[in-house]
Amino acid sequence: MDAAPTPAADPMPTPPFQPDLDACCGNGCDPCVFDLYDLAMDEYRQAMRAWRARHPDSATGSS
Repeated sequence: MDAAPTPAADPMPTPPFQPDLDACCGNGCDPCVFDLYDLAMDEYRQAMRAWRARHPDSATGSS
């Protein structure tokens, strides 16, 4: 019988670093630092959903 992974062996994902409001240079870069942050947040949310599915009894963490 396979045991569910423990939180210590499968740590909760950490959110990406949010750039400061002045991190954007305003030159219309593609991608902008905020676009990259949005993509990283999407990946983080997906990782959190998967982690919560593996740890249904864990009440820690919110997105």
